[in-house]
Amino acid sequence: MRRAHRGMSSLRAKLTWVNVALLALGVIVATGVSVMGMRHYLLDNVDAELSQSRASLLSTGLTMKDIERLSELGIALDKLSPGGKERAGALPRGNTVFVAVDERGEPVAIGALAPTTRQRALAAAVDDPETVADRSEPQDITLDGDAHRMVGAELADGTTVLMAAATQDVESGVKKALKLDAAFGVVLLGLLAVLTMISAHHRLRPLEDMVETASAIAEGDLTRRVPTSRAPVLETEQLRLALNSMLHQVESAFETRERSSAQLRRFVADASHELRTPLSAIRGYLQLYDKGMLRDPAERTRAWSRVIAETDRMGRLVDELLTLARLDQQPELRLRNVDLSRLVRDAADDLRVQEPERPLTVRAEGAVLIRADESGMRQVLGNLLANVRVHTPADAPLTVGVERQDGVVRLRVADQGPGLAEEDAARVFDRFFRAGGGAGSGLGMAIVQGVVAAHGGEVGVETVPGAGLTVTVALPARAGG
Repeated sequence: MRRAHRGMSSLRAKLTWVNVALLALGVIVATGVSVMGMRHYLLDNVDAELSQSRASLLSTGLTMKDIERLSELGIALDKLSPGGKERAGALPRGNTVFVAVDERGEPVAIGALAPTTRQRALAAAVDDPETVADRSEPQDITLDGDAHRMVGAELADGTTVLMAAATQDVESGVKKALKLDAAFGVVLLGLLAVLTMISAHHRLRPLEDMVETASAIAEGDLTRRVPTSRAPVLETEQLRLALNSMLHQVESAFETRERSSAQLRRFVADASHELRTPLSAIRGYLQLYDKGMLRDPAERTRAWSRVIAETDRMGRLVDELLTLARLDQQPELRLRNVDLSRLVRDAADDLRVQEPERPLTVRAEGAVLIRADESGMRQVLGNLLANVRVHTPADAPLTVGVERQDGVVRLRVADQGPGLAEEDAARVFDRFFRAGGGAGSGLGMAIVQGVVAAHGGEVGVETVPGAGLTVTVALPARAGG
């Protein structure tokens, strides 16, 4: 019972019932109009025949005596015909009734023919024959329970005649037509219901696919999509495309969240590992000092130097972590016009002081103004050059340059060091990644990427093992000033 209730309340069932109800209404209206029109047409034919008979009587100027002679002549001719003797003495019974009445409204005989029962009934049904004779339009009358149409006419000698035609054939025909239309309407409604159910099932199949897809996604299958139908309907196809687009975004957001969660877990683990090393060293030296095991002043000086060095290392690591955290929060940059060429020359001068023996080529002539955060750009240059200083030999040539081309400012730092393997180059911007487990915190390139992204730019690397590494920073034209 409950399943039936769900079936009756389904969209398919409702569409079927609406279509059937609309068609039923149309069939009823069309049947009513057609039946009424047919009845009116048939009655008009009966009225036309009666009116024509009345007009003929009036136009010929016949009297009652003329009608009696014609009647006697007809009887004589009827007797001479085969079987005529049996029919003599009575007019044939048909759908029309003709009766002559006197001034009192009583039926009169026509020659040798006495008034029949139907003629007497017709005469009795008329209260005022003269009034009927004055009217040219037929009127309704009932004889022996049957409907008739009647007209009257006054002959040349003043005799009033009444003529009536039965309409039961008209009513019978109308009833048959009504039954036929009703039967055809029922068959048509049944056929429409079946076709509507089939068509609705076919047209609403995409909605069922959407329900199945949503159920599968709710169970954890985020890769499911709503398939296209063989004969798509505009509205359902638009809904399918919109739903698939939404599902794609949901899947992307879920993957991004999972990837972010994994990165956060790895970040926390790497940060804990990086911080554990200097903390362990500091704790170890402090325990030696606390237990009085550092008696020699030289040992205490060396231990204190190591504590300070590890503290500085831990401080730099914390600063870099804070920088990355701020970049993740998309901080508001202090943008102003910055001469990137000057920043490149300043960073090159600092590198010459730190590594005077390194061959250094600087290509930063003139002024290249950009709209940027100066401290952020200095940090980018500092990290890129520090990466070269830490991971390449001191005699490896280095080229630093900046140029503006087609509204895009490009900063290139190219060294001729050992380069990176392909798998290491793909992870060069990962946090705490150090190629070959080398020195450094592994956060420098991640900070470079974060700062450049905050300026709306991109960072790319080109490397070949044994042929050096080139880092290109591209700032879009909208960042230029």
